[in-house]
Amino acid sequence: MTTEIATDLWADAPPVEPSGFDRMPPADLDAEVSVLGGMMLHPAALGEVLDGPLDVNDFYRPAHAIIYTAITDLYAKGEPVDPIAVTKQLREQGLLERAGGITVAAGLVQQTPTAANASYYADIVHGQAKLRRLVQAGNRITQLGYAGGDPDETADAAHNELNDAVQTTEDPDSAPIGDDLDAMVDELVELEKNGAAMGVPTGFTDLDDLLHGLHPGQMVIIAARPAMGKSTLAVDFLRSCSIKHKLPSVLFSLEMGRREVQHRIMSAEARIGLHHIRGGNMTDSDWARFAQRTSDIAAAPITIDATSTLTMTQIKARARKIKQRTGLALIVIDYLQLVSSGGGRRSENRQQEVSDMSRAIKLMAKDLQVPVVVLAQLNRGPEQRQDKKPTKSDLRESGSLEQDADVVILLHREDAYERDSPRAGEVDLIVDKHRNGPTAVITVAAQLHYSRFVDMAATS
Repeated sequence: MTTEIATDLWADAPPVEPSGFDRMPPADLDAEVSVLGGMMLHPAALGEVLDGPLDVNDFYRPAHAIIYTAITDLYAKGEPVDPIAVTKQLREQGLLERAGGITVAAGLVQQTPTAANASYYADIVHGQAKLRRLVQAGNRITQLGYAGGDPDETADAAHNELNDAVQTTEDPDSAPIGDDLDAMVDELVELEKNGAAMGVPTGFTDLDDLLHGLHPGQMVIIAARPAMGKSTLAVDFLRSCSIKHKLPSVLFSLEMGRREVQHRIMSAEARIGLHHIRGGNMTDSDWARFAQRTSDIAAAPITIDATSTLTMTQIKARARKIKQRTGLALIVIDYLQLVSSGGGRRSENRQQEVSDMSRAIKLMAKDLQVPVVVLAQLNRGPEQRQDKKPTKSDLRESGSLEQDADVVILLHREDAYERDSPRAGEVDLIVDKHRNGPTAVITVAAQLHYSRFVDMAATS
């Protein structure tokens, strides 16, 4: 009987996918037999297997997956798990013949020399399933390549196929409540000492108190009319993230060139007038401050991508590559209305085009688990109001921006409209949407000659 069962193990194995090679995908049917037999032989082995990464979809032979499900169903109901009980469960479910017949459970136990190694064989089955998924992903990637289409979209789809294939089961976050109580106390003491900036710090005290930093998966919009300081604020976020806190970031600058971004960062960090840097008339004290800050700036993990014709697909692919290579804590896109839709021509429905890009940005933030700060233009609505203050409804070309964003920050400077304003040098950061908390108006100081904003307290 043993020989017949062993031969029949291959009876309903899935067909080999066409791949140019006539061979069986990675699988270890003997290990599958030992896992199932061990689970029916001893309760301890059953618990060890269920506590590991093995999943019903890891079995190559469909009949083995059916038997594994029957075993786990019995275990979940608190009933005995042995060949007789498993056979009865399969019969009641109408799956006995598909699983291999009345002798299949007993045969699996007979072929298993010991239950002690069940978890070891479970790891083998899980590992073979990973390899099998890689083969399948490779086949689909090959088909994507031959299908043609947009190369960047195809590359992004290929990345997704590969990521899905190599994803692993996360370790369970499970333990008795008292096991890590000491660690929790340490965390509370640390929070009391240093505050609760849980996300990527923006560099502005009041803004960080309101938002608790920028969080993975968030889409954060910075919007204003032209020349209000959107790019300046975005670069401030980058400097806080990567120069002050040493966290990796990337700026996709579709408006400013790479050298202009470098000039702005150096001006802000070294307190050198931007007009001195651009005009080539730096003083001796400027050069001294330049020298003091050069090493910190050079060591900062900031990537500047100043390619002027990027699509959202390309931005996502490049961000993913950076994250895989160095890690990634913050993405900044400057700015949305300059992102290309791809396809070589402008869409006739610009509102739908921006809506699609907005959704793609939100999905990128969730997929890469990184906060994405995207700059956007406002329409002329603020200029037509007496107080000139913007609202999130002024976002140009699409209401989807307001809908998709987790946080919307609008910039307003009275002195941009009234030169003699008593609030000259002040900038309102209007947090007009905050999905997970309150909104507020936060005032900071503009030091535009240094290409930066700072806390009001820093100017006193």
